[in-house]
Amino acid sequence: MQFKKPKFWDYKKLSFQSILLFPFSIIYLAIIWFIRVFSIFKTNKKLPIPVICVGNIYLGGTGKTPLVREIFNITKSLGKNPAFIKKYHPYLSDEIKMLKNKGETFTDHKRQKSILLSISNNHDVAILDDGFQDFSVRPDFSILCFNSKQMIGNGLLIPSGPLRENLSAILRADCIVINGHKNLEFEKKLFETIQNKKLHIFYSKYKINNIEKFNNKEITAFAGIGNPSNFFDLLRENNLNIKETFSFPDHHKYSKNDFEKIMNNKSTKIITTEKDYYRMNDSQKQSCEYVEVDLEIENKDKFKDIIKSYL
Repeated sequence: MQFKKPKFWDYKKLSFQSILLFPFSIIYLAIIWFIRVFSIFKTNKKLPIPVICVGNIYLGGTGKTPLVREIFNITKSLGKNPAFIKKYHPYLSDEIKMLKNKGETFTDHKRQKSILLSISNNHDVAILDDGFQDFSVRPDFSILCFNSKQMIGNGLLIPSGPLRENLSAILRADCIVINGHKNLEFEKKLFETIQNKKLHIFYSKYKINNIEKFNNKEITAFAGIGNPSNFFDLLRENNLNIKETFSFPDHHKYSKNDFEKIMNNKSTKIITTEKDYYRMNDSQKQSCEYVEVDLEIENKDKFKDIIKSYL
């Protein structure tokens, strides 16, 4: 499923498009509440191993998968045998491959089944990538991801805005991880929403591990992710010489015509994201390289201690 985010989702003021689509957002909200109530009463139960859930309420581009991989590293360092849990969708094959490249990954249409299968394979921690809206699984520790640039966009629900749930959903979270620069205005909004509830807030940033490959070179960059502009900004923040950029929908399947357009300037080095790279065929992979990115968490020792307390 390819998806290109509408620009009006990130407007700070109401747009005509948002107002026009608002009735559909009401319908969406009703469906979400029905699913939540049905799941809680039918299947929600505590599982035999600790479950760490990483999710978002802003649709796409919040850094869930890099954070999930970092939590995998943390739990491994604590002597645990973690497993990734990802709901199976054919269009998510890129994200599943990214996880499998890091550690054992279990996928199914039902996350509960994947968790139980991981237990039978001797795993003792389940790390859910994008499971915050799955009410059939009761997590021990829930983390919500945000990006400091987009925050909550226009603050409206799909399709009027980018939110999968209202901001009040953070009341179900134990921790917030904001990717990017400090945003005190957003922090204030979060604390106003939760009032007296205890909530841990951490910041994270991306680190390019293979930047030496791209220094002092003219670069063409392309991306088909939730927020391609965030990827291009990361490259520029690392002083890479970006000559041209190409944006595609999230989970875009690249065609021959796409690559002909991208390769138009053959004098530049062609780079993309790891997620995009895993969607390409072998011929396309030979035409470009991907940027190896890790997530660095500020106050990592404190974050690690909190994770440890739930294991």
